[in-house]
Amino acid sequence: MENTNENNTTYIEGRNAVIEAFKSGKSVDKLFILEKCFDGPINTIIRHGKKSNTIINFVSKERLDSMSESGKHQGVIAYVSAYEYSEIEDIFARAEEKNEDPFIIILDEIEDPHNLGAIIRTANISGAHGVIIPKHRSATLSATVAKTSAGAINYTPVVKVTNIAKTIEELKKQGVWVACADMDGELMYNANLKGPMAIVIGNEGKGVGKLVKEKCDFVISIPMKGEINSLNASVAMGIISYEIVRQRMQ
Repeated sequence: MENTNENNTTYIEGRNAVIEAFKSGKSVDKLFILEKCFDGPINTIIRHGKKSNTIINFVSKERLDSMSESGKHQGVIAYVSAYEYSEIEDIFARAEEKNEDPFIIILDEIEDPHNLGAIIRTANISGAHGVIIPKHRSATLSATVAKTSAGAINYTPVVKVTNIAKTIEELKKQGVWVACADMDGELMYNANLKGPMAIVIGNEGKGVGKLVKEKCDFVISIPMKGEINSLNASVAMGIISYEIVRQRMQ
């Protein structure tokens, strides 16, 4: 059985339904499985989940009962993305198709779906070729994200990866320079943001993680003139993106 909850997240209940979701190629973000239940169908679901790098949570019957609308969850509920994810190769292919240097947005644990949707929208308008998000502690491609993106989710590749730090290393091997947005960095107007470029935007509260920041080639900042010293993540991403646009137009 497939439903949509109050957060506009599509979820599937029942063993056969979840197995078929995996077989059909749907992107399953999370699995909630009855703890200590490891019979044949459940083990099959767990194997599919591990193969797909799905987050697996073992929970109590009470938790599953509270999540279920049908009352027939059969010990498993799966959260499914409203939209399909892309691969990193799709981002490079999009840049090549446009005969442009790759321009990538990397999000380090952006958890607000409205922020994610706004970032995807700005990424599309500013000419970014794709957005990369982590598997854990991140908003996913829900209906809320799709609505906030104003349709950009249909045109801008969004890639979900297991490890942001490792992904940065892989991008650097392919010739991409990676800049971290942080208040202690070089003023963005003084940085060279031309050529193949990826920008890392951090979590709404704690910013970019230490390990991720260390993997970046350099750190850039936005000038702050007011009494407070932080910007909304999607606003910060927009400002930096258009500095990249400005430099590329010169």
